[in-house]
Amino acid sequence: MASISEWYAEKNVLITGATGFMGKVLVEKLLRSCPKVNAIYILVRPKAGQSMQERVQDMMTCKISEHDLVLQLFDRVREDNPEFHQKVIPISSELTQPGLAISPEDVQKLTSCIDIIFHCAATIRFDEPLKHALQLNVIATQQLLSLALQMQHLHAFIHISTAYANCNRRHIDEVIYPPPVEPKKLIDSLEWMDDSIVCDITPRLIGDRPNTYTFTKALAESIIQQESHKLNIGIIRPSIVGASWQEPFPGWIDNFNGPSGVFIAAGKGILRTMRASNDAVADLIPVDVVVNLTLAAGWYTSIHKPKTPLVYNCTTGGINPFHWGEIEHHVMSSFKRNPLEQAFRRPNANITSNYLMYQYWILVSHKFPAFIYDLVLRLSGQKPQMMRIFNRLHKAISLLEYFSSQDWVWKSDNMHMLMGELSPEDRKTYNFDIRQLNWPEYIENYCIGTKKYVLNEDMSDIPAARQHLRKLRNIRYTFNTVLLVFIWRVFIARSQMARNIWYFVVSLCFKFLSYFRASSTLSQ
Repeated sequence: MASISEWYAEKNVLITGATGFMGKVLVEKLLRSCPKVNAIYILVRPKAGQSMQERVQDMMTCKISEHDLVLQLFDRVREDNPEFHQKVIPISSELTQPGLAISPEDVQKLTSCIDIIFHCAATIRFDEPLKHALQLNVIATQQLLSLALQMQHLHAFIHISTAYANCNRRHIDEVIYPPPVEPKKLIDSLEWMDDSIVCDITPRLIGDRPNTYTFTKALAESIIQQESHKLNIGIIRPSIVGASWQEPFPGWIDNFNGPSGVFIAAGKGILRTMRASNDAVADLIPVDVVVNLTLAAGWYTSIHKPKTPLVYNCTTGGINPFHWGEIEHHVMSSFKRNPLEQAFRRPNANITSNYLMYQYWILVSHKFPAFIYDLVLRLSGQKPQMMRIFNRLHKAISLLEYFSSQDWVWKSDNMHMLMGELSPEDRKTYNFDIRQLNWPEYIENYCIGTKKYVLNEDMSDIPAARQHLRKLRNIRYTFNTVLLVFIWRVFIARSQMARNIWYFVVSLCFKFLSYFRASSTLSQ
């Protein structure tokens, strides 16, 4: 069989969601590892005040950090081929419109030349209204399949789903499960309903799934299965997609979604507690692992043409597990070594699965400091903001509780099978063997990545950031001392019994210190 890069040579590829996090990495990797690919067509939604061409240009020149030598995501591609952007062809499209709002001319162009489709586009918001999530994740997939059926040279249709599409099960095989409801009937039923009615019935519709995202992703898989006898289909199910492991740069991330926002909030000292199980597996998967598996699956599906869709559970928990308690430890350690600029407090988080303890820490570590901080802002004539920030943070972490408090068992036979089909060279170029992943090193790079690539902070300013943390530590010690004196004056000094207890404790401390000092002197 031809190698992966040889197979993609002279091929025309269609990618949806190319301007998103995973889509950008997929485009970059395809251009770099398959330099002979003929063209990459990407569906792009024009935005108000920004044309389609301008959005693509922004994607091609997206900055990594204005302080580093490597400034652009596509610099490695540009070194090999300065004219690489000519291979990326934008197609105006809108996923919420009939026919994806693709013009007849573009439909004719795509149907006559496309060899493989990578469908990455989706809404990843957990709290998306059901109608909108259904439109983006299910109906858009349905319409893209209709377009694919018209393509004359299509070899494969690769769909990016999620490992949590069937999170109502504890053991998840690499199969497409029966849908919770018939997708087409649901689409027809919701079409005439008012948004308020849909909102009211959403909890009953999604049943034992936690949100509309996982619900609609399960429906999309069912839609795909219905067309599987007409197309060669592969489905990739990544778990929680995080920063890159190796490519395009270690720790590369460009958004606040998922764990990235939580890491930054913890690094800034804003997030001090999170409801999660320390022993639950944190099934993070690096974005470049997902992209490498996706490209390999496209190659394998095109060559072998499996009779039924092959599903790939792209997860780490069953192969190289890492737990939320371990992540908390390494994130805090990393941000103390490489602190973020202008931190609100020193990084220090407390993970608990106990609801009452969680509410206690929310009150003591979040709401009370936010109230004090906003009070100071009001007295100084400024607009209060910290309580609003904490409320948004609490809403965000509450959406993650379902996934950080329990475990799943994913079968990964197809992932291992595909790895065995690759040549030694392709295994290096398209590495998705997460047994090689060193978690402490990955988390360190992830945290540094949020600092460099999301917050655009200069690594040379780390000494100043460390000095700021020391200042925050001194402020905390001063505050604790003042609080202790206040408690003494108000409570202890007025009670003879409290004074006796206080003097007894202090005398014990002095005796212990005297004994320790004497022991040290004798040992010398």
